Order: sequence, then C-alpha cells, then structure tokens
Amino acid sequence: MIEAIAGAAKRKRAVVVMLGGHVVKTGLAPLLIELMKRGVVTHLAMNGSAAIHDYEVARFGATSEDVARGLVDGTFGMADETGRGMNDAFVTGMKQEWGMGESLARALKDSELSNPELSVLLAAYDLGIPCSVHAALGAEIIHQHPSTNGAAIGDTSHRDFRRLAASLANLHDGGVVLNLGSAVIMPEVFLKALTIARNLNGGKPTNFVTCDLDMQRHYRPRVNVVQRPTQFSGKGYEITGHHEIMVPLLTWGVVEALDV
Repeated sequence: MIEAIAGAAKRKRAVVVMLGGHVVKTGLAPLLIELMKRGVVTHLAMNGSAAIHDYEVARFGATSEDVARGLVDGTFGMADETGRGMNDAFVTGMKQEWGMGESLARALKDSELSNPELSVLLAAYDLGIPCSVHAALGAEIIHQHPSTNGAAIGDTSHRDFRRLAASLANLHDGGVVLNLGSAVIMPEVFLKALTIARNLNGGKPTNFVTCDLDMQRHYRPRVNVVQRPTQFSGKGYEITGHHEIMVPLLTWGVVEALDV
C-alpha cells in the first residue's frame, strides 16, 4: 500500500481517503493533515461521526462521553453547543450552496477554537482539498437537536456526494482509495459515487488500488471497497489492526517513500 500511495502521489493520480469516526476520535488527524500538506491526499471524505468528532476537537478540545450512562437518562449526545453549531452551519450552507464539509469548515473559521491545528476539515479547506461529509439521517447525535433541519442536511450532504463522484475520475490508472475505519456509510457511498463516475466517463476509472484498514473485518468494506471496484482491474487489500498503530505506520511509510 505504501508503494501504491507514493506512486499515485508522484504520478498526480487521485488518493481518496475515507474516514470513520474512530480515526478522528483517537487523535490521528495530524497524520492525515501531514499527508494533505504533502499533496498526497486529493479528496477527504468522511461519515457524519468523523465530522462531529473533528468539529468538537477543534472547537472544544474534547470529543467523548459515556454512551451507556447517557442513554439511561436520555442525555447521550444532547450537548447543545455541538448540535446547534453544526446544524446552523448546514442551514447557512444550504442557503449559500455549499457542501457539508465546506459549511463546517467555514463555520469553524468564524468560531473561537480550542485546537484549530487538529481539524482535518479546516486543513482541507485551507489547502484547497475537497472535503466531503456524508450524513445518514438519524444516525448522528446532532440529529437529536431541536435546531436540526433535514432539508439542510440532505442538501449539503448530497452536494458533497456529487463532489466525491467528480473526484473519482482521477483514480484511473494508478489512483488509490483508502477506507479508514468506516464499516457501513463510506463503503456504501463510495460504491454509488464510483457508479456515477464510470457512467459519465465511459466506464472509467479502472485499474486503481483500494484498501480497507480497520481493527476488524466487515462485510461492506470487503465487498464495496476491496472486491467489487477492483473486480476486473486494479487490486484490493485488507489490512487489519488498530488505527492507532496502523495509520501512523502507513503515513510515515508514505512520507519516507516520497522523501527517497
């Protein structure tokens, strides 16, 4: 995988990185930001939980709670600041015709932040790298908030879905797709976005590399990321291990390969 990613970067092919929430929650954002700064990552896509963790770390400096305890009395996910801030960003984004990722980045830009240097949303925005957020209505804590606007969520996230589909064309002949820790949402979104890209580009992109990296194996990443997209060309990999170990090893392997 290190060779594939470094090769894609050197040949100016797409390197699309898809994130699940745990990757951000465990503090791995600086590694992803390093790859963005080095021009390796060409599109950053994430599910809603990854965006929530990133937003909370940037604004408040922490992003964790006791789910079991909060579920007992109905307080789980009920932080007003997170729900209000993010939902307000989506409404503004819908009015301005921004995607969800851009809406959140712009909102963070206008906020007092605890750790702006740890935000992948902000880093992508500042570096001009497409950053898309793919929401699943009802699956995220911010959808519990009274200010939630389903139309705004759908509008901004669907715009990001189209942006992801547009980015996939440059995977052709040597690009890389990394799925880091998303068991359901990103594998499903990727398969549909890839269908659009191939529909609009005469069956391309083909001959690219995919990799699912997670601490355990799941059906959708294996089938929708590793197997189906590379069935007739390219190569798919599965790497199993804790994110806190595997993502640093992968990142610094790529950095070393690029510096040779």
